[in-house]
Amino acid sequence: MLATDLDGTFLESANKADDPLYRYLHDNPNIILVFNSGRNIELILPLLDDMSIPTPHYIIGDVGASVLDGTNLEPVQPLQHNISKRWYKALDSIADLRDRLETLERQDQPQERRLSYYVTSSTIPRELVDELSTRECDVLHSNEIYLDILPKGTSKGSTLEALVDHLGVPKERVIVAGDTLNDLSMYQHGFKGVVLNNAETPLKEAASQIEHAYFSKAPGTHGILEAMHHFGIAEAEHIANLPAPTYGDANLVMVYHRLPFQEVEEAGKIVHKKHTSPNGILPTLLGFFANGEKGSWVAWSKCESRTPEDFEKYVEVDKEQYEHLRVCRVPLTAYDVKIFYEVFSKEAFWLLLHSFHEKAVFNHDHWKHFCDVNRIFAENTAAEAAEGAVVWIHDYNLWMVPGYLRQLRPDVKIAFYHHTPFPSADIFNMLPWRRDIINSLLQCDYVGFHIPQYVDNFVNTVRSNTQIEVNSRKNAAPLFKTYGCAIGVDDYADSFTTELNTVRLGAHPVGINCGYIEQLAASDHVQTLYHKIRDEIGDNKLIVSIERTDYTKGPVDKLKAYEQFLETHPEMRGKINLFMVCTPPAKGMAIYEEITQDIAYHVGLINGRFGSYKWTPIHYVNRVIPFEDVIAYNCAADIGWVTPLRDGLNLVAKEYVAAQHAIGGNGALVLSEFAGAAVELHGAFLANPYDRVDMSNTLMQALEAPEKERASRLQRMSNIIHRYDVNAWGQDFLSSVTESD
Repeated sequence: MLATDLDGTFLESANKADDPLYRYLHDNPNIILVFNSGRNIELILPLLDDMSIPTPHYIIGDVGASVLDGTNLEPVQPLQHNISKRWYKALDSIADLRDRLETLERQDQPQERRLSYYVTSSTIPRELVDELSTRECDVLHSNEIYLDILPKGTSKGSTLEALVDHLGVPKERVIVAGDTLNDLSMYQHGFKGVVLNNAETPLKEAASQIEHAYFSKAPGTHGILEAMHHFGIAEAEHIANLPAPTYGDANLVMVYHRLPFQEVEEAGKIVHKKHTSPNGILPTLLGFFANGEKGSWVAWSKCESRTPEDFEKYVEVDKEQYEHLRVCRVPLTAYDVKIFYEVFSKEAFWLLLHSFHEKAVFNHDHWKHFCDVNRIFAENTAAEAAEGAVVWIHDYNLWMVPGYLRQLRPDVKIAFYHHTPFPSADIFNMLPWRRDIINSLLQCDYVGFHIPQYVDNFVNTVRSNTQIEVNSRKNAAPLFKTYGCAIGVDDYADSFTTELNTVRLGAHPVGINCGYIEQLAASDHVQTLYHKIRDEIGDNKLIVSIERTDYTKGPVDKLKAYEQFLETHPEMRGKINLFMVCTPPAKGMAIYEEITQDIAYHVGLINGRFGSYKWTPIHYVNRVIPFEDVIAYNCAADIGWVTPLRDGLNLVAKEYVAAQHAIGGNGALVLSEFAGAAVELHGAFLANPYDRVDMSNTLMQALEAPEKERASRLQRMSNIIHRYDVNAWGQDFLSSVTESD
């Protein structure tokens, strides 16, 4: 058994991610680890989720007044019961001294079964201390500043001795470690112990007369390991032969759930083709390897098993364009992909991230599967990365990768980017695994989000799970709106420090490929379809809404707002058309079947109520339409109507602005103030998607806006999306990650 204090002792590590003591304990679970600390359990909890720190089998806290099982955090009985009985007796015995105690400064931290105060050598109330010493309690004055009133006969040493007896551990097989006079009782109860090189002088002096105390040459964890060898608990050769990490040769590793190409079966063979979706992020990320940078792209490949025969693990993307980039294909089964991505990530995480917590489903078996897949990703990433490489991990379905990766590769710089919103702490903390996820993300060097509020939400979530100190804050303006929309903030934290590490933060809204959209807008196909649409619409106003079939996009709320609009403005009936595209979800996403039916119902309801043989209020499409057609409709639309209930950013809004700019149009963007893009796109008409009256009124405001106003708003938004396009986003993020190098 190793029973150790925390601050200045077990946590005194030069590199916790690669600490030899931590690695030794991880590899030797037969050694019973006991945290024996003055801290309350609330202040120890964050350490339990840090994957680099070994998990204790038992925890003694509150200077010996609390004793818990480290695996389930339940009190160890009857030990805890006996301490509690002594505490109640102590409280009764000092009841008449409470008024005098209230004149002291109480320590501002959680504490149980003890009263803890701050004092100095000049302010310590010696008469009161003498009086307390005659009551049914113990008084401990330590570190020159702490005064603890404890149950009679309670200390770190006495509780440890009771635990050792309770477990039946031979006393000679126990080593204790400390660094302050607060730890002296552990040595006084006859345990072999190490007084660390960095220990305070009063402990060194007091322990100098104790026969079984070993004074280490090294401080902190190195001193503990030195003592374990001295006392014969750990052999020196075992310590020296701890496995060293292995390195790959990729200086930049992209970890993404998507391959940078599509795998298509043709004539019984798998061939690679470019993605047909207009996702500008993939070519942008690939662009970082165009300069000959040695790199790797880690992503899954669906296979019959996780260990398929004749599997081609490494493939090239394009030898001419990306000479030193290879794809590391991670073989996952169809079941792996279904559970880890299509079911669990969507049902538990996606909905909660978008604040639809009431629809989230928490399946603990699926969580284990999720962690298993994340561990596989981390192992493959660790094998790819060169020493000191930058690893860029993308999105929530890989949340646990940083934690696993840091254990394997403490040398790499880990960056994580969230492509989704990040909710407020009270919503995120509904996750049963919140501490696991947060502590994995705390292994990152840099964490990025779309907008400042998501950064602040993350910081507040971390703060609710562990102690942090915000190092600096950054003004949101002028890049982002502050008080102009529902999710604006005036500033946000860009760095914080926990007791174990520092994490830097940033707001980086993803951009689009404006040049590509301009090329499409000028193409014959788009121009032909654009003019055809306008000819069919005639003098009517065209509203375009193109989005995925998803609760978060608020399609039913939008339809109800459109119904409100037609009720409130009967003069617009027959003069306006809504073209609504809801692309179906991927196959197997059963959670979206209900909303698909709701959309169809409300479309039919509105068309049946307001339509005639001459006019159909809504043209509804429930299939994927080519991106070229999307651009044509965006060019033709008087209004781009983008009103998700919650969205990380929303690139559809930017695509509408780019298409309008490409043809010299002056269309109006009606945008939800709960879409991340609302904070960035100065010039949009903002609407509250939860209020159908506001939605209706904003729609009318945009339709009636003077031409000069619409043109001015559009130009302002166009300047924004061209200045901060997808390439600028990627460069900004990666330069922020590496700026401290």
